[in-house]
Amino acid sequence: MAFFEAPTGERARRFGDFRVAPGEVRLTPGQIRTELLSGLTVALALVPEAVAFAFVAGVHPLVGLYAAFLVGLITALIGGRPGMISGATGALAVVMVALVAQHGVEYLFATVVLMGLLQVFAGVMQWGKFIRLVPHPVMLGFVNGLAIVIFLAQLTQFKVPGTMENTGHGMGGGEWLSGTPLYMMLGLVALTMAIIWAMPRITKVIPAPLAGIGVVAGLVIAFGLDVPRVGDLASIQGGLPPFHIPMVPLNWETLEIILPYAVILAAIGLIESLLTLNLVGEMTGQRGGASQECIAQGVANTVTGFFGGMGGCAMIGQSMINVKSGGRTRVAGVAAALFLLAFILVASPVIELIPLAALVGVMFMVVIGTFAWNSLKILRKVPLTDAFVIVLVTVVTVMEDLAVAVVVGVIVSALAYAWNNAKRIYAKTYETPEGARVYQVQGPLFFGSSDGFVEMFNVTKDPAEVIVDFADSRVVDQSALQAIEAVAAKYEAAGKRLQLRHLSRDCHQLLKKAGHLMVDSDDDPDYALAVDYRVRTGILGGH
Repeated sequence: MAFFEAPTGERARRFGDFRVAPGEVRLTPGQIRTELLSGLTVALALVPEAVAFAFVAGVHPLVGLYAAFLVGLITALIGGRPGMISGATGALAVVMVALVAQHGVEYLFATVVLMGLLQVFAGVMQWGKFIRLVPHPVMLGFVNGLAIVIFLAQLTQFKVPGTMENTGHGMGGGEWLSGTPLYMMLGLVALTMAIIWAMPRITKVIPAPLAGIGVVAGLVIAFGLDVPRVGDLASIQGGLPPFHIPMVPLNWETLEIILPYAVILAAIGLIESLLTLNLVGEMTGQRGGASQECIAQGVANTVTGFFGGMGGCAMIGQSMINVKSGGRTRVAGVAAALFLLAFILVASPVIELIPLAALVGVMFMVVIGTFAWNSLKILRKVPLTDAFVIVLVTVVTVMEDLAVAVVVGVIVSALAYAWNNAKRIYAKTYETPEGARVYQVQGPLFFGSSDGFVEMFNVTKDPAEVIVDFADSRVVDQSALQAIEAVAAKYEAAGKRLQLRHLSRDCHQLLKKAGHLMVDSDDDPDYALAVDYRVRTGILGGH
């Protein structure tokens, strides 16, 4: 499928401004060609990213390239979503830099191994399913934030190329291009974007990004244009990644050093990978695979740590390039990793001639296709809380990092949900012919609404007999049980008779003071509570 080409039909699914049709992909000769060309395109885009992120982490460029190869290969083979691309990422690199600066690269390798083991454990425990708790507004903020991050990362290529030795990070010498070099760079970027936009309208034989890179690189090489090239970042020439056991002391002190970094890296890696998995799934119509992706990321990072790599996770930019270039199977991911290895072993002189402008143009088109432009239209239509979460997650992703942004977004969404449900608690009241007052509780009873529940009752003015009917409510947690106990205690102290109806059997067992006030009936609800009392011993435990 061509870049940015949206198929029509009822089976098309939409995400942002791009649509693809779901369904099984058959490996016909034409599809295999598409997969291989897509893999080649991804590999070309991986080179500057891996080198740049290696510089950010303060390690040799080959450490980033080896990570891109190994993590990309293993996750392509056993990952949870065909079509996803993994490699060295900036979200992990910014965490690694402090570890490398203080303790050296060997501790980084040991940390990557432990990070991988933690991710495998998370996969075995099937913790990947908790990604379902990420609300859609958080997902939109994640997509928009990463699109902006990808865009900002490309701006560093408009600086005078420098090395890690003279810049400290290798992302340019600190001086922005100006004059003719800047205009040439901008012109080549614009040309690349124009080719990517126009290519699907001419032919679909070659992926549009690959055509853009090829045409612009050909022009630069043929006319000898003096513009920044991949080789200006660093040499990518090297050999096969060597097996290497991290040279660190195997003692408690080492564990104290690497464990905090490993936990943070494992969490960031899994969050970014699982959110990217959901995004790719939306575009390709695929489901599931979260726990499998956790295991794949863990195995990949564990192996990478033993082969001199900096570790990695899913890359949303390269995944978008792959999917939008037609990559739908594991063939494209495997091909991308093998092409990258070929670049390192034999093709580095050619790859280093590619102008950075062509790769920047590709990534700019990825930004345009990744950003959820429809989110800007719906900000005024969705609830204010959802609009706030979208903007908040976007800003925090750009200013801090992805993991913090997602956690903040989920917390804010959860608090908003709890507040909205807390306001739903109320009671309908009426008098029975016998003179008893009935409170028909409406809405869920949980920690957020427990205070409102207690305040609904007027103990002093109520008659001698009061009935509380929970048929239209649901008791959720321990705070709800305590609230019922508190109301029962107030009526008991006032010398009035209280009856509780339509509570689940769990409530019958767990309530203490109010337990003898239960009225059993055949239509009592049947649901489980989120708490677990050991009734006989009075010990409170949790599921």
